[in-house]
Amino acid sequence: MNTSHTTRQMGLVSQILFILCSVLIIDTLTAAAALGTGVIGWWVVTLIFFVIPYALIAAELGTSYPSDGGIYSWVKHAFGLKMAARTTWLYWINVGLWMPAVYILFAGMVAELFLPDLSLGWRVAICIALIWLTVGFCNVSVHVGVWVSQLGALLKIIVITTLGGAGFYYALKHGMANDLTLRSMLPSLEGGVSFLPAIIYNLLGLELIACLGKTLKDPVRTMPRAMIGASIIIAALYLFGTLGILAALPIEKVGLIAGITDASRILFADSPWADALVSGLGILVLLTLISNMVNWTMGSSRAAAEAAEAGELPFYVARRHPKYGSPVGANTVTGIVATLVILAYALLAQSNDELFWSVFAFSSTIFLMPYLLLFASFLRLRRQDPLTPRAFTVPGGRLLIALMTTSGLLFVLGALLLFLFPQLPEGQIDWHTSAPLLIGLFLTLAIGEWLVSRSLATPTTQQLNREFR
Repeated sequence: MNTSHTTRQMGLVSQILFILCSVLIIDTLTAAAALGTGVIGWWVVTLIFFVIPYALIAAELGTSYPSDGGIYSWVKHAFGLKMAARTTWLYWINVGLWMPAVYILFAGMVAELFLPDLSLGWRVAICIALIWLTVGFCNVSVHVGVWVSQLGALLKIIVITTLGGAGFYYALKHGMANDLTLRSMLPSLEGGVSFLPAIIYNLLGLELIACLGKTLKDPVRTMPRAMIGASIIIAALYLFGTLGILAALPIEKVGLIAGITDASRILFADSPWADALVSGLGILVLLTLISNMVNWTMGSSRAAAEAAEAGELPFYVARRHPKYGSPVGANTVTGIVATLVILAYALLAQSNDELFWSVFAFSSTIFLMPYLLLFASFLRLRRQDPLTPRAFTVPGGRLLIALMTTSGLLFVLGALLLFLFPQLPEGQIDWHTSAPLLIGLFLTLAIGEWLVSRSLATPTTQQLNREFR
């Protein structure tokens, strides 16, 4: 890989901020709060049995197998080139499918806050402009992307602490909107599993920093500290923000993006600057949405470019900027996919909005699938590659390692199944909801398999494959 443009410039604080920007997802914070007070207990359970193992495992993999490929590199060492290419395809293409949802929510929030009569055409135009703004940020120097991630992380901290702090202040003046007693927040199996997809979705992305391996200062020392430190901060912020929203809004009134603006309207209702405060907080949320997509595009495109440079994805994905070394090929494909999805939305939304959201939801399942390979790769590498130097190791013997890996796998698998079959806890399957998701998942896997097989069939790639083995 060409590293002539790469300089090590991300220290510990920059890495923590990058991870915070990647993992903290404000647009789904209210979705978690909408699940009720019991979600607090499930946050704690998930943090203990999923986040801690996940952070430790990602830290060991990132320092033992450092490269800009991140998860691609780990799966390649564990399961070979073809499985690594499949994993990277899902990890990368998910961003192109997820980005439209984020920017559709962006346009919807702009309409709610400032332009209530904003037409569908203008919403689509805003989304397309933001998609290519994101691609532009990612095509230039990594300095720009790092700056965006740092700004995004700080804005997310401001938004979440404002919601949490104002929520508790509101409760002192007006009383809690919900029963936030210890008993009500204890995890319960009754309806508890319904919390799993939203919680897991909100906690993934710690490993994304490993995709910028060659830009990190002393990664062996700083990366584990960044992942573990960021995990603690993320856990505290999510709990604080969720409690703040539940303090201000009755559960039945908590929406997705509207939950943030609705909560802020209630929290600041007594202030003479209420409108300005609500609008200001809303603008900060809008900026965090852009920063989130810049982060994920930066990381996933680097993994895709490294796979393409090894001949495992189409050659045009490997194209890099001649001056900055950024993965312009992968970034451009991401922008094209996202634009096509937005244009499809413009057609579907006029006739059947429910269909669009049903088809679009499958990006969540694609997002989760690579994490099954992350945990499996860790366990396999521990057993089959014990001689590789490990500057950081997950503490514990074989039994504890197996338990932590199994716990991580089960959490991801459970979230994946519940995204596909949301009525499964009631013993039912709503095929009207699940069938489009399964069809979309099958098509995505099939396209990826075709691209990977075609790329691996070239003589150069076959030679690289033999050398790797």
